[in-house]
Amino acid sequence: MTKEAILYQHGTLGALMAGLMDGTETIANILKKGDFGIGTLSGLDGELIILGGKAYQGREDGALIALNEDQETPYAAVTTFKPTITFQVEQLTDNLKINTLIREQLKSENLFHAIKIHGKFKKVHIRAMPKQEKPYKRLVEVSKEQPEFIKEDVTGTIVGFFTPELFQGVAAADFHLHFIDDDQTFGGHLMDFELETGTVEIEPMDSLLQHFPKNDETFIHTEIDYADLNKEIKEAE
Repeated sequence: MTKEAILYQHGTLGALMAGLMDGTETIANILKKGDFGIGTLSGLDGELIILGGKAYQGREDGALIALNEDQETPYAAVTTFKPTITFQVEQLTDNLKINTLIREQLKSENLFHAIKIHGKFKKVHIRAMPKQEKPYKRLVEVSKEQPEFIKEDVTGTIVGFFTPELFQGVAAADFHLHFIDDDQTFGGHLMDFELETGTVEIEPMDSLLQHFPKNDETFIHTEIDYADLNKEIKEAE
């Protein structure tokens, strides 16, 4: 019997967008739920990338470091990655074309999918959120200050998820992707890329397991303003 593919998510993007940025779960506990995923760190301190069961932080200076498992996250999505759909890219292709090719392979746009692309990239354009101090601003305001980085002729891996439009706010609808190079020295939130050759792997999810920070007093007692959430997510992501 095939094991159910579960996407485990701690926290929601909606709460993060509203400024609830304190870490509420350890990286150690996140890694118990899967070996492949994305997120951020406490205080919106860069970009979380989980690949091969190891957690990395894409920092605001563009560098990538391995994380200590006692560090905390306010928002992370992770799964045990076992792809069921694979195809090759054998000529220079930009991110818009890759996204179209992936959409054609999705089991349904009503399902979450884990997405992995490993290959040789002509160009990768990433960003990493700068660490915030209290009182936290809304994420859309922070995104206007985000440092961006471009690296050319790099081999690495795209890690991320496709989220159905129905779940906008729980996560970012459509593609939410991070990047890590093979040298494990460069990585962050993926904004744009050109892939020369590579392998695309996809796994449709059976279930979303949403975990809430029920012991976090800020989350429990904050009245979150979701009025402009959809607009803010599209602007920030």
